[in-house]
Amino acid sequence: MSATRTQVYLTEEQRRRIDEIRQREGISLAAVVRRALDEFFARPAPAEDVEAALRETFGAVPDAEAPRREDWNRRWSRVSRGRSDG
Repeated sequence: MSATRTQVYLTEEQRRRIDEIRQREGISLAAVVRRALDEFFARPAPAEDVEAALRETFGAVPDAEAPRREDWNRRWSRVSRGRSDG
């Protein structure tokens, strides 16, 4: 494994929690940090989360009513100018 030396500042709480994991699992601080980063990077990016949520909920309320495009644009125009009347 090729590695790059990196220095980070941790809060006392972060360090305490890392130390608990190190002692419990018998691994190095670097191994805990690398594992945490690997788990973080394995998560979907926020945009992917939004797309997934839309796919999963599409059609969930088939009888929902939406405003006509003209009404929506008129309302948005008022809101964006700071007026919310009508």
